[in-house]
Amino acid sequence: MKKLTLIFSFLILLSCGEDQKKTELTLEERAKKIHEKVITIDTHADINVKNFTEEKNYTQRLETQVNLPKMEEGGLDVAWLIVYTGQDTLSEEGYAKAKDNAMSKFDAIRRLCDEMASDRIELALTSDDVRRISAAGKKVAMIGVENAYPIGEDLSNFERYQRMGARYISLSHNGHSQFCDSNTGEKDSVWLHNGLSELGKKAVAEMNRLGIMIDVSHPSKKSMEQMIQLTKAPLIASHSSARALCDHSRNLDDDQLKLIKENGGVVQTVAFTSYLNTKKHDARAAYMKKVYNAVADSMNVAWYERSQFASLTEAQIADYMEYRPKVLKRGNEMAATMKDAPAAVDVGDLVDHIDYMVELIGIDHVGISSDFDGGGGIEGWSDASETFNVTLELVKRGYTEDEIEKLWGGNLLRVLDKVQEVAAEMQKT
Repeated sequence: MKKLTLIFSFLILLSCGEDQKKTELTLEERAKKIHEKVITIDTHADINVKNFTEEKNYTQRLETQVNLPKMEEGGLDVAWLIVYTGQDTLSEEGYAKAKDNAMSKFDAIRRLCDEMASDRIELALTSDDVRRISAAGKKVAMIGVENAYPIGEDLSNFERYQRMGARYISLSHNGHSQFCDSNTGEKDSVWLHNGLSELGKKAVAEMNRLGIMIDVSHPSKKSMEQMIQLTKAPLIASHSSARALCDHSRNLDDDQLKLIKENGGVVQTVAFTSYLNTKKHDARAAYMKKVYNAVADSMNVAWYERSQFASLTEAQIADYMEYRPKVLKRGNEMAATMKDAPAAVDVGDLVDHIDYMVELIGIDHVGISSDFDGGGGIEGWSDASETFNVTLELVKRGYTEDEIEKLWGGNLLRVLDKVQEVAAEMQKT
C-alpha cells in the first residue's frame, strides 16, 4: 500500500511539473502574440550619418544597435531617429556649425525613408501615419531633436524643423543652451538662466503652436517646472527613468513625475544602465573598463569614458559611437566567460522603473525608450533585435495586453495627438 501511495504521489508531482512547463510555455507564447499585435515604439535612437550612405546603411545588419534587420528581427515597429547636436559656445559661429550637423542628420533620415529603403520604412508625422505604415507591414521612422542649440536665436527655425519632420525637441542637452538650463548644472550648482531664458519661454509657446512635443529629459528641474507652467499641451520625457530608484540628475524625482501626470504627459523609461541601477552599473563598469580597453587596444581604436565626451570633438564622438557597439559586443562576450564578472543591469531593472512609475503616476503616463547608439542598452535589450524580451518581462510581471499596448506606444501617440490638437486650435486664432 505504501509503495502504491509513493508511486501515486510521484505521478502527481510529475504531472504538476509538466503543467508548470506548459504554463511557462504558454506565458512566452502569450507574450509573443502580444508583441506581434501591439505597436512597439522606442522614442530615442541616435544616428551617425556615416551609416546612411549607399555603401553602408540601415538596410544592412550593421554593428549599430538599431537598423532595419534588427528592428525586423526583434519586432520593433517604430524608431524615433534623433537629430542630436552637442553643446558649443552660445555664439553665431557655434550655432552655424551646429546647424550644419543637424541638417545632415535630417537629410540622412529622409534618404533612408525616401531612397534607400522606401519599401521597408516610412517617415511618420502623426499617430495615424504610424498606424497606417505599421498596418502596411513597414517599419516606421519618426524624428526627435535632442538639443535645440542648432536653432540659434531665430525662432522661425522651429517651424523649419517641424516641416522637416521633427515631432519632439529638447531645449537643452549636456550644457546650458540659449533656451534653458541643463540638468548638468546640478554638478556644480552653476546656472545660466535659473530655468528658462526669455527666448526659451517664447520657444515653449512656439512649439505649442506648431504641434511639436516638448522633451524634458535633459533640461534642469527648474526649467522643466517652468515649462509645465507655460505649456498649453502635454510634455514628454523622451528617455528618463525614476530618480527614487536611481539618483541621477537625468532622472525625474517624484515631484516631477507627478507634474507630468497632472500635465497629461508621458515618461519614456530609458534602458541606460547608469540611469537604472547605480550600484550594479558602478560595479559592472569598474570591472568592464579593463575589458573594454583591452578590446579597443586590440582593434587599435580609442576608448572613452562618458565623462570625457565634453573634451572631444564632434568627429571624435561620431567615430567613437560608430565602433562602440563592436567593442561592447566583444567585451560582453568575453565577460560572459568570466566567473567573477559582476551582474549587468538588465531588463528586470528597466521594468522595476516602469513598475515604480506606473504605481506612482498611473499606466497612462509611462512608456519605453532605449537610447540605442547613444549609450543605451542593457542585458536582455542590448539592441533592437532583443526588443521582445521587454514585452516578455512585462507579461511575467502581470501586465495585460491593453497595459502593454499603452507602455509600448499608446501613451506616446495619445500625447502626440493632444499636442497636435492644441496646435490646431491655436492656429485658428
